[in-house]
Amino acid sequence: MAEKKAEEMKSKNPETAKEKEEKKSYLKDLMSISGHGGLFRFVSQGRNGIIVESIDTGKRIQAFASMKVSALEDIAIYTDDEEVHLEKVLSAIHKYENGKETISHKSSAEDMKDYFSVILPEYDRNRVYVSDIKKVLNWYNLLLKYDLLEIEKEKPAKTPPAGKEAVANDKADAETKTTTKTDSKASDTSAGKDSGPAAD
Repeated sequence: MAEKKAEEMKSKNPETAKEKEEKKSYLKDLMSISGHGGLFRFVSQGRNGIIVESIDTGKRIQAFASMKVSALEDIAIYTDDEEVHLEKVLSAIHKYENGKETISHKSSAEDMKDYFSVILPEYDRNRVYVSDIKKVLNWYNLLLKYDLLEIEKEKPAKTPPAGKEAVANDKADAETKTTTKTDSKASDTSAGKDSGPAAD
């Protein structure tokens, strides 16, 4: 599981304030703290660290600078080709489970690995450990339980503008009608000439 530092991302991909606002993840203020179960929400900056609140119990604690604090928005899962952001993995689980709870993070190692192989078939088996999968499954169930998941709905497939095709069809129909009328007039004129009185 990869954790990207905000400073590194800023130097490589400088963005405007507006772009940052548009790309802001709903996971932004949620974090995991090594040695403490569950998830925490950022509350404020403290003197020697940050004040966080457990989303499970509502209890507030101070996370000191010496603690390993991981912001969920900076977490990605290693795959064979790239790193997939945690938000996309959570969305994949949500879709697979039809919005319901997933398997327990206390399931057997083999069950969790088999499950993750379905959710993210290309995940890197050498760099993503069972402990990482356990965290993701636990995070998903916690976020679902407290209604903190924000799953983006799939956009419908784009269809070609009805205007162009409709105009083309209407034009073709109009040309067909004009041709039919012209042919009809020519036929009537020809018939009139042929029906005149015969010369003696």
